[in-house]
Amino acid sequence: KGIRASKRNTALYISQCIAEIKTEINSTDLFTKANALQKLTFLQMMGYNMSWASFATIETMSSPRFGHKRIGYLAASQGFNQNTDVILLTTNTL
Repeated sequence: KGIRASKRNTALYISQCIAEIKTEINSTDLFTKANALQKLTFLQMMGYNMSWASFATIETMSSPRFGHKRIGYLAASQGFNQNTDVILLTTNTL
C-alpha cells in the first residue's frame, strides 16, 4: 500500500522500510520478528537483498508456532543460497 502511494520517492520509501525492518528484526518478540521477516521477504521478491537477516530467518524457523515456521521456511527458500553462512543450522530445525 505504501509503495503504491509513494510513486515519486519509491527508493526513499523502501530505504525507510528497510531501516524499520532492521529494528523490528532485532526484537525479542517473535510476532514482531516474523512480521518483519514477512515484509523483508516481500521486498526480496522485488529484488532487494535480505542476506543480512539470515540468522533471524533461522530463529523464526525454529519457533514452536506453525505460522512462524511457515514464514521462516518461505524466507529461507527465497533468501538462502549455497553461500549462506547459517545454512547448516537449518538441519536442526527439520
